[in-house]
Amino acid sequence: MKKSWIVLAIVILLVVLVYASVKGTYNQMVGKDESVSAQWAQVENVYQRRIDLIPNLVNTVKGYADFEQETLTQVVEARAKATSIQVNAGNLNPAILNQFQEAQAGLSSALSRLLVTVERYPDLKANQNFLELQAQLEGTENRIAVERRKFNDVARDYNTFIRQFPKNIYANIFNFESKAYFEAEEKAKEVPKVEF
Repeated sequence: MKKSWIVLAIVILLVVLVYASVKGTYNQMVGKDESVSAQWAQVENVYQRRIDLIPNLVNTVKGYADFEQETLTQVVEARAKATSIQVNAGNLNPAILNQFQEAQAGLSSALSRLLVTVERYPDLKANQNFLELQAQLEGTENRIAVERRKFNDVARDYNTFIRQFPKNIYANIFNFESKAYFEAEEKAKEVPKVEF
């Protein structure tokens, strides 16, 4: 009789320990997943800021009648493409994040062409409204880089956590999947050629 009570006590103790382990790990995974979602929201926030600046920039540039219409059209189309891709923080897999990055890179490229074209218009370059918008756009690009780096840090922390033993077992049971990272664009990986 005494042995059965000891065995029962050991079984109950093991059940409580397993429950505490699963509960604690699950709650930590949820917390880290929420951190990834919150940081993704910050990334989207700064990208949205850039998208919101573009109509003002385009309208300022449109005021110069002889400005290249094709360049403005490319910026507007790239903005439309970038806003059409919606990414949910819950399914940040590499394919979806890559699609998002490609759309944003297309917008960055169109904006770069616009700003290079502006060099040919001294009156536009001197326009105070344009200069302020250009400064805001440059500041936003810096914010994007910072928020992307922060996102990668939070995603790395989450991914590391769910891959460690025995947390990886719980992650598989509860369907916690790895999050994708922002990666450098292909153009950024090329070594620039400097010629004198």
